Parts: sequence; C-alpha cells; structure tokens
Amino acid sequence: MPFVLDASMAASWAFGDESSTLSQQVLIRLTRDYAVVPALWWFEMLNIVAMNERRGRLSAEFLALLHGLDIEVDQSTDQAVILSLVREYRLTAYDAAYLEPAVRERLPLATFDRELAKAAQQAGVTLLTA
Repeated sequence: MPFVLDASMAASWAFGDESSTLSQQVLIRLTRDYAVVPALWWFEMLNIVAMNERRGRLSAEFLALLHGLDIEVDQSTDQAVILSLVREYRLTAYDAAYLEPAVRERLPLATFDRELAKAAQQAGVTLLTA
C-alpha cells in the first residue's frame, strides 16, 4: 500500500545520528511500495542537501538515492483543503500539504514531525510505526 512520506522521515536517511528503526523500515518499505509526496517535498530535500553540504554533513549523492526511490509527486493538491487543514489543526501550510493527500487518499503517513503526527491522528490518518 502506498503511503505519504514527509521530509523529516526522508531526511533521517541521510544522517546516521538521526536514523531509527522506523526510518529504516520506511526505507525498506519503498522497495515494495511507493510514496506519495506534495511538490513541496523536493524543494525541502534540495534545501536539506544545500544546507548540509555547506556544513560538510551531506553530499548531493543523497539526491541520487532519493531519485532512485519510487516517489510520486501528488498532482491533485487542493489549496482550499490545505487552508482548511491549517485552520482546523493549527498546522503550517507546509505540514498541511502532507496531511491533505493522506486524508484525501486514505493513505498512511510516515513522519517524525510531532505536530503533523498529532494532526494526522486527529484526522483519522494512520501513522507508520516501528
């Protein structure tokens, strides 16, 4: 079953000190399923790479890893629904962009973001857990 993948989960793959059992399980899951992401996700990944290249923590090879994964950019995002989710769950628009496809498509969500996870649970979205 596909799932929604947020930036916090994907970023954890790049840094050994941020890796966990859950993040490794999600990465393994991508060998048999695909992830759905909002268009924003790629910009977040580019920013993570750029910021961490400057600090010497990461190289652009991480982007090659991401491009090799089965990740589908959601093209059906509804801005009005995102704004509604922002208001209802007091999220940033960025976080609501991940919640929207999870709610619309009834997909589980992979995140380390506490506020997003809390909103997802309140919205009836299943969270991927270890």
